[in-house]
Amino acid sequence: MFADDQASNALGIELVEAAEGRAVATMRITEAMVNGHDIAHGGYVFLLADTTFACACNSHGPVTVASGAEISFVAAGKLGDHLIATATERTRYGRNGIYDVTVHRETPDGPEVVAEFRGRSRTIEKAPQR
Repeated sequence: MFADDQASNALGIELVEAAEGRAVATMRITEAMVNGHDIAHGGYVFLLADTTFACACNSHGPVTVASGAEISFVAAGKLGDHLIATATERTRYGRNGIYDVTVHRETPDGPEVVAEFRGRSRTIEKAPQR
């Protein structure tokens, strides 16, 4: 699935780890991702978290899509930041799941959280038609 994700690949998102119910992905904030306040546009941070969530919730095999998601921005991303997103499955029930994603950057003092994302997934019968 990730190999065919043109949006994520075009932004340079790299899938670092994929395991059952878990995924880690990274992305560097480029000049094209910075908004008028000279900070990372929240949409790009959301996209990184959403991609990582998608990799985690599709790790079980059946085609799974987002049924909803929300994000809390904790700190501003900055030009050049190497963001790391870690998705963890919280629960699956029936065809549904809940996943948390933490997006952080490494600093000399350790990891600094940039955003917290919660995604809700839904397993579907087959892949949507293009």
